[in-house]
Amino acid sequence: MDAEAELEDDRQAVRASAGDARAYAWLVARHQGAVYRYLVRLTQAPEIARELTQDTFLRAYQAIRTWRPEARFRTWLFRIAHNLALDHLRRAGRVRMEPLESGMDVPDPAPGPDGRLETAQKVRQLEQALAAIAPAHREILLLREIEDMSYEDIARTLNLNLGTVRSRIARARAALLAVLRA
Repeated sequence: MDAEAELEDDRQAVRASAGDARAYAWLVARHQGAVYRYLVRLTQAPEIARELTQDTFLRAYQAIRTWRPEARFRTWLFRIAHNLALDHLRRAGRVRMEPLESGMDVPDPAPGPDGRLETAQKVRQLEQALAAIAPAHREILLLREIEDMSYEDIARTLNLNLGTVRSRIARARAALLAVLRA
């Protein structure tokens, strides 16, 4: 995300925190697709992801007055989505909280049908590989590779220190590559 877009997010968030409903609606329209994609890949359940997306924006609306301008709005919003998804996965018994111990390049599609088919197959393979790794690994890769968050933003979103983010991303990439090679 470019700096100009982040500044506009922050301007709209300041207006929304002052009670401007249009500014909040703008933020929802701008970020709902990214939040939903993140949550659907994390939970692997489109219906659950839709509910969690709605809950994310409801919680954000209720807490917008607590948002601080020195924090990036997008990071703050993804932190809410992360917490809701983690709560859901814990309740569903799909994730346990324990320490994690243990660059895939997708080419642009070729102009012809064969190239598009090959790309679609690779995307499906990547989606299946992401589904096969631990939720914590999947989450950190989604934030970095799909949502294009910086390491610093991921650290703030997941409430981790920067070194932990770096090591988790390395472990997550290794886990993903192991699944892809199997």
